[in-house]
Amino acid sequence: MSAGDRRVASVEGMRRDWRPAWPCPVGQVWSAWRRGAGDPTYRLDDAGRHWRGLRTPAGPATLAVLPRPALATIEAHAWGPGAAWALDQLPAMLGADDEPAGLPLLHAAVRRAARAAPHWRVGRGGVVLDALTPAIIQQKVTGAEAFAGFRRLVLRFGERAPGPGPAASLWVQPDAAALRRVPSWEWLALGVDQARSRTLVLAARVADALQRTVDLPGPDADRRLRSVPGIGRWTSAEVRARAYGDPDAVSFGDYHVARSIGWALIGEELDDDGLAELLEPYAGHRYRVQRLVELTTAGHPRRGPRLAPRTHLPVR
Repeated sequence: MSAGDRRVASVEGMRRDWRPAWPCPVGQVWSAWRRGAGDPTYRLDDAGRHWRGLRTPAGPATLAVLPRPALATIEAHAWGPGAAWALDQLPAMLGADDEPAGLPLLHAAVRRAARAAPHWRVGRGGVVLDALTPAIIQQKVTGAEAFAGFRRLVLRFGERAPGPGPAASLWVQPDAAALRRVPSWEWLALGVDQARSRTLVLAARVADALQRTVDLPGPDADRRLRSVPGIGRWTSAEVRARAYGDPDAVSFGDYHVARSIGWALIGEELDDDGLAELLEPYAGHRYRVQRLVELTTAGHPRRGPRLAPRTHLPVR
């Protein structure tokens, strides 16, 4: 425990006061974890406190984090079997292990983004399945469909977050055992088709092995993740960016990412091949470029209709 880092345990839960070495923007860092405004595992209260329901390796936890800029401190409270784990991992979750200084500033848009979000860092969630489940649900569907499917899954097969979580309507994702038990007809009722539900069940069967990859280098973790049928380049990147804190895990294969980054950096809408060439000089920081662009620019201009959600699944 470093100077300015105070922890207290009580019957009400545990508390940690952490003093980061930089002005840590909690909302920016954790924005990638929130799956839509109705995400039942994430709440932001009127006081500016971030509530998260976590499925940690030690069990479920509720984590409440309040930035106190005037004190240069992050005040965190945690409850449940995973409380100690969550507080131990708090600095990594908020980007303390990230090294943003090496980002090349090769394009005007990157320079502007770095100035607009100077304190944003890549957080490391540390729990593979918590990132993998919503990523698989998001495969090849619109954001609205993915957020709705994830919300239905959590509310149907997850559990109430421990401690004050129920009062905040906070939930924790289903664990691997719960995912393995979901019947095929229930997946369809959740709006998750057979291809995605099959991948989720296969991932749940090897969840412990996948969790052991969390400390591997990016390329090794990528190979292990993609050894699961149904997990490809895009899903692996989404998971590595969040759970592993990989600053190079750019989301190739995303419907919007290549076009948005290309438009922001050179005024052209690109495909994946064009994006790979454009970002080659940023190797090691390609996800950092992606996320900075997402946080600070409006994206490419939209032409034509948006993708329409599918209507053939028997969602209830």
